[in-house]
Amino acid sequence: MHCPNCNSKDIGKIGSHQFYCWGCYIELTVNGDKMSVYQVEEDGTLSSLDDLFFEDVVTEQPMLFN
Repeated sequence: MHCPNCNSKDIGKIGSHQFYCWGCYIELTVNGDKMSVYQVEEDGTLSSLDDLFFEDVVTEQPMLFN
């Protein structure tokens, strides 16, 4: 497993589906094919970084003019 942020292989397991990157200090949660990425804040809370790493595929439809 490689970190999606820094590409480090220095990943530690902290739970059944939770991992921690010692290279850039982010937490990863893996559930099946889905991965979520979190920044650990100073107070210990987690802030999602999914919007920075994963984009939903948006299908653009052409505009029709009459």
